Amino acid sequence: MHGGKYLVDTFPVQRETLKYILADAMARPLPEVVPRALTLPLDSRKVVALVGIRRCGKTSILYDTMRRLEASGVDRRRMVYLNFEDDRLLPIETAEFDHVLRAHAELYPEVAGQPRYYFFDEVQRAPRWETFVRRLVDTEGARVFVTGSSSDLLVRDVATSLRGRSISFEVFPLSFPEFLAFRGIEHTRYSRASEGRIAAALDDYLDTGGLPEIVLADEALRPRILQEYVDLVFYKDLVDRYRVGNGPVMRQLLKTCLGQPAALFSAHKVYQDLRSQGYQLSKDTVYQYLGYLEESYVVFTLAVAEKSIRKQAANPKKVHPVDWALGYPFVPARRIDVGHKLETAVFLHWRRQRRDLAYLAGAREVDLVVDPDRPEAALNVAYSVTDADTWDREMASLEAAATRVPKAERVLVAHETGSRKPPKGVKVLDAWRYLLGA
Repeated sequence: MHGGKYLVDTFPVQRETLKYILADAMARPLPEVVPRALTLPLDSRKVVALVGIRRCGKTSILYDTMRRLEASGVDRRRMVYLNFEDDRLLPIETAEFDHVLRAHAELYPEVAGQPRYYFFDEVQRAPRWETFVRRLVDTEGARVFVTGSSSDLLVRDVATSLRGRSISFEVFPLSFPEFLAFRGIEHTRYSRASEGRIAAALDDYLDTGGLPEIVLADEALRPRILQEYVDLVFYKDLVDRYRVGNGPVMRQLLKTCLGQPAALFSAHKVYQDLRSQGYQLSKDTVYQYLGYLEESYVVFTLAVAEKSIRKQAANPKKVHPVDWALGYPFVPARRIDVGHKLETAVFLHWRRQRRDLAYLAGAREVDLVVDPDRPEAALNVAYSVTDADTWDREMASLEAAATRVPKAERVLVAHETGSRKPPKGVKVLDAWRYLLGA
């Protein structure tokens, strides 16, 4: 490789090479995976697309889907799995896609004429992949599952080229219930011992984060894996994919967003800070690069709960990383506020379900508003409210919210709730119960 380009650009992927790749995949047993909350439809007539940051578990969901198909009686030879980040496939040209069909037909003639199931991982690496997929669905009657690590490149192509032939699912790092499943911890109702274990597991979750590979890795290896992971996201998903011209600025922006979960983000302030440190950039660059981070599922932004577009633009956004552990390569874990991690966990709890989220700005800020147009819930999040000053501050914000979003349920989510009685109309809930939906 040289400068992000492959030197032998014109060397085609030969059919014999594809046979080796397909046969190799068939020879290996499907990996054992811990099932996730998301289960894909097995016999949809639409292209099933999974989008999310790399290594959040998309491939494992594909494998789980293949195992479910096999358990339902589908012959494994009818399943075709290809990872388009496999170096043996690079560079693949659009005209070569037909070799996939021919190679598979020559390897397994005994399943000719039977419906096939295609699983294409990191499909955005293949040029004009969507035209090939459309042909599979339209003329071959195939069931197709694709994954990608960019909402922009994948969802845009799916929406424009497949024209109603697709259904998309977002994949996130582990939720708290999924984290418990990975840890082998079950919730037993009305058991104090079980509740104590789950409350302790929440501290583990807030320390470890929800990236499956990190959760399963030896603790001593986690910092190295996280560093390599962040470097991969930086170079491959940001700099290379978007042809970022100012890598140092993108790196600093990545540090700002990942190292300060649940922080307010002012593009003007970030621009001034970077200029004061000697970086050459424009304010538009900050907005553009933040957009890249959002499109790649690295961060999510919350606008202020205002109907006026002008007021939304005038207020800073709140930025949540897709996983707070991604900030550890930039900022030591102990220096990232655990209450902000919990706030991000609560935000992600809602973001997995819906997008209509915002926050209330001002002296009495409220961390999260569900459906700002017709507010359903106003939530504040704190790790501990056993301190009187913290309790008073959180209650004051939620009491003020009664006039700003009068019909919304007002809730304080905390890990250490204390024993104080909240004002009328305000609920105080244990964080582990809230995230578990118990």
